[in-house]
Amino acid sequence: MVTEITPDLIRTHGLTDQEYAQIKAILGREPNFTELGVFSVMWSEHCSYKNTRLELKKFPISGQKVLVKAGEENAGVIDVGDSWAVAFKMESHNHPSAIEPFQGAATGVGGIIRDIFTMGARPLFLLDSLRFGPIQGASPAAKNNRRLFSEVVAGISHYGNCIGIPTIGGEISFDESYEGNPLVNVFCLGILRHEQIARGAAKGVGNSVFYVGSETGRDGLAGAAFASRDLTEQSKQDRPAVQVGDPFKGKLLLEACLELLASGCVAGIQDMGAAGLTCSTCETASRGGTGVEIDLALVPQRETGMTPYEILLSESQERMLIIVERGGEATLKEIFDKWDLPYARVGEVTCDGMMRVLDHGCVKVEIPARKLANNAPVYEREALADPQAPEFRIEDLPAADSHESLIRLLAYPTIASKNWVYRQYDHTVRAGTVVPPGSDAAVFYVREADKFLAATTDCNSLYCKLNPREGARIAVAEAARNLICSGAKPLAVTDNLNFGNPYQPKIFWQLRESVEGLAEACLRFGVPVVGGNVSLYNQNPNSAIDPTPTVGMVGVIGEERWITRQYFCDQSDIIYLIGPVGHELGASQYLKIIHGRKEFLPPRLSYDLELGVQAVVLSLIQQGLVKSAHDCSEGGLGVALAECCISGPRRVGARVDFGNWPERLDQILFNESQSRVILSAPPEAKEALEAVCAAAEIQFGRMGQVGGSDLIVSARRETLLWDVDELYHAWYDSIERVMRS
Repeated sequence: MVTEITPDLIRTHGLTDQEYAQIKAILGREPNFTELGVFSVMWSEHCSYKNTRLELKKFPISGQKVLVKAGEENAGVIDVGDSWAVAFKMESHNHPSAIEPFQGAATGVGGIIRDIFTMGARPLFLLDSLRFGPIQGASPAAKNNRRLFSEVVAGISHYGNCIGIPTIGGEISFDESYEGNPLVNVFCLGILRHEQIARGAAKGVGNSVFYVGSETGRDGLAGAAFASRDLTEQSKQDRPAVQVGDPFKGKLLLEACLELLASGCVAGIQDMGAAGLTCSTCETASRGGTGVEIDLALVPQRETGMTPYEILLSESQERMLIIVERGGEATLKEIFDKWDLPYARVGEVTCDGMMRVLDHGCVKVEIPARKLANNAPVYEREALADPQAPEFRIEDLPAADSHESLIRLLAYPTIASKNWVYRQYDHTVRAGTVVPPGSDAAVFYVREADKFLAATTDCNSLYCKLNPREGARIAVAEAARNLICSGAKPLAVTDNLNFGNPYQPKIFWQLRESVEGLAEACLRFGVPVVGGNVSLYNQNPNSAIDPTPTVGMVGVIGEERWITRQYFCDQSDIIYLIGPVGHELGASQYLKIIHGRKEFLPPRLSYDLELGVQAVVLSLIQQGLVKSAHDCSEGGLGVALAECCISGPRRVGARVDFGNWPERLDQILFNESQSRVILSAPPEAKEALEAVCAAAEIQFGRMGQVGGSDLIVSARRETLLWDVDELYHAWYDSIERVMRS
């Protein structure tokens, strides 16, 4: 088939006239239709980060414990001691999940798992960070949001449960900006020894190139289309079907690849993820400083009549490209026969630096691999700052009923218990989950390494909407605070940058500000960025999503006795607040949910205060002076206190007194000032705990005592009382009530 390369065809492939001229300069000729598709996907934002690469260079990526840096391979690798390491990464599957939420979410899980075992690591657990439009109400939009929410959760649980990897935590938020454009960000972590680190490079001229895993079909061409074009203007009905995942085949592929890596015959390995066979061939050749030649006639296919364009751009799932050392071919065949998986020798490593693709011996693609993989154009888009949000003034806000407000906040799906979701995930498989979903951070015991790992994902997109730099800084601080509250020392970060169209100057400004906020905070907290993902063009017909630079952070808990939960444990324990009472109500959930106002400057972060609070809390935990620790975030002190009472295996009340604190009670309860942790401690630890805080010169105060069946809060001459069971049912049953409606 001969297809004329016209200006319209070039534009439909997402390429500009200047980019097309650059392609011709690289080739020294006009590209053919298949080569145009190859350049289109490899030079898309999804594969090349052409609109964000300059920004991503601002991240701190080095550190004493960094074994594989961001951008070097499929995932970063961090030393966790005793010759053990962890590989972890977060990626998005937002656009496919908007079209076909079950398969979009399921294949997002499958893809991130492959990124981890491609590094030679055994995947241990998953987390997910999800965003949807509001699910309450009877409107068509709310019904559609409930459908998307239900099917995304079902897709995540389907793949994770079937492949036998637990989903042990994450976060879920609901906001109008995600209407019709949900965010599905998935995190995976795996364990490996230092010497097991695998590389995605085509090394060794003459070595065989093997295709392994599922046969190629047309089901993944949507991914290539999304990668090559901005589809925000294209109707959903015109978009092709997304990838279809097979977790059972994914499990076979995982085990076969890990066994093959252990045999020592692998020279390079690469997942066929974004851009499929195209990306895996040119990137392995580029990393290895070699060339790769393959023949598409040898590629296992499950559909007839597929063109070279379709085979190269397909994103069918559960496939890998493996470069085998000479003499190791029989080992690969034996292992993949054992696991009953398709495989084929499709080509070999060459010395000429070319990505050469044949079809029945006829050359269809011939492109310099390094230039295809690395020479995509890099842009710095125009940035235009949003007007600064105004400062919040309490005198401009009428006081609401604080008793009713706490119940409403706890019942709002963003704050409410996510047990409706967690019950669908098998978080007990592999028997390593120590702190299950629903706490500040999940904790997992790695038996083979005898290590306790903590992990969390965080981002307050409302903060980022109203001040993207400050919101991004707070995302890093809160992630670190969540790990500290679990007893862990933060190690490193992966991120998922979710934004709208970067060609819009205000969107690009949000992106740039967020990246600089993340970079600055990661530097101050000593947590290098070891990898991540950028997802752009997240738009609905009305506007872009709120900027959502999601942070995934991992930490290590040195001793089992340091593992700390968020809920109150025993009657008569003393309740402490480490950090200030606070007063900042701007961008708070209280303003949004109770007053319907999504506005004002968010809280400010003080690095010195935050680092001091975190150091004191971790020290108190390690000295055995703390029974529970819970950070104050969305909903403020009121929500955090209620969660301490109702999120444990036993519900328990508390009495708290703020004394003569000058602010209004609603401001005390629902402000979202940063750097605050609620601790509970046994009475006998009182003197030692207070001495540690005083010596560190960190603000702290005794708030009250655990006990009874009510949460009682006093300030000046006002006292409020909530029955703990009432709070529990408002919080625990909320999402299930909505989903049944």
